[in-house]
Amino acid sequence: MKKWPLNISDTAYREKVPGKGEPGSFWEERDDRRHCGVDLYAPENTGVVSIEAGTVMETGLMTSPEILPYWNQTYYVIIENLSGLFCKYGELGKYAVQQGDRIEAGQLIGYVGTVLNCRKIDESCPPYIRKLKNKNPCMLHFELWREKPITSYEKYLGGNWFSEEKPENLLDPTEYLEYITEYGTESTTESTTESITVSSTQTESGTQKAGKKVKKGTDSGGPESKS
Repeated sequence: MKKWPLNISDTAYREKVPGKGEPGSFWEERDDRRHCGVDLYAPENTGVVSIEAGTVMETGLMTSPEILPYWNQTYYVIIENLSGLFCKYGELGKYAVQQGDRIEAGQLIGYVGTVLNCRKIDESCPPYIRKLKNKNPCMLHFELWREKPITSYEKYLGGNWFSEEKPENLLDPTEYLEYITEYGTESTTESTTESITVSSTQTESGTQKAGKKVKKGTDSGGPESKS
């Protein structure tokens, strides 16, 4: 049974999947880029749970002020579901699993982060970013893929695709999410394996780039920044 990915009792944050063309919707046109997933808004530090059972394939850095000044540091978790699909849970403030962990549906994998630094948003930022300046910058960015998601590529950055041509294996997650009827409670199942929790205070600023797997004690590269 699939579980709603936001572990929150407030019904105002349930079933809020943006429709086609709405801000935060799948393949939303953002001038020179397209949105690869959907944005599910929730308060910062809301628990994020796995929709389906599966295995953690990768964790990594998704956004950072070292790449774009209006970004805060956030992370992603990729889970290969037993169904064969891949879910990418992005813009997490921290995560609570590690590569290789076996995950049950409804199990805690991380927490909603604050992806935008509103104080850094100015007229030089893309229009869709400027529209978010005085709104809630906390969200779960969710992507659905037929095969392992692209995380480091010249056309992919921060959950956006810099081309009109959609990646072949990228799926629209709207219907996938809308059919979920099971919700978690305020208490979440913790990982039974030793897990790591990464936050911006635990990494060296500027040593990691978005789209690369985070390894404790190592540096990693990533795509070049695009404004």
